[in-house]
Amino acid sequence: MPFVSVPGCTIPRMATWKQFDDEAPELASAIRARLEAHKHHILATLRKDGSPRVSGTEVEIFEGLLVLGSMPGARKVEDLRRDPRYGLHSNPGHHTMEGGDAKVSGRARELEGAEKQAILACYPENPGESAQMFALDLDEAVLTTVDGEHLYVDHWRPGQPVKRTTR
Repeated sequence: MPFVSVPGCTIPRMATWKQFDDEAPELASAIRARLEAHKHHILATLRKDGSPRVSGTEVEIFEGLLVLGSMPGARKVEDLRRDPRYGLHSNPGHHTMEGGDAKVSGRARELEGAEKQAILACYPENPGESAQMFALDLDEAVLTTVDGEHLYVDHWRPGQPVKRTTR
């Protein structure tokens, strides 16, 4: 089926973590700190019927990619193969907003072959060939922080500067 251009309809540009880091280094650093502060985070995917599924997950940043690994046959793997859209919410930590509340979303791309092997080789306890791995490309990143009486929302999209909303 050929691509049809529809006026007013745009497909979001996806970015790797490296592009995010290059375009918005302060925001990328703050979100990275939230992702590294705790091991487990929340991943949202879409079920076959279109309803949301939330799963616990672990992510790592590896050579410019935000990488998600999973056991084979996990429902989140089936979801991402069928519909690559995802949302990732950082672990909120110890019931505070210290460091902020980080969220990224975009589309997952399954890693295979040499790219997957290079990542697996760097794990101290190699999970083996059966592990499923995805690069989580970004179409947006958001960090919400609280400072005294103000709430700040920093929002980034590929190719655009960070926009800050103060409430």
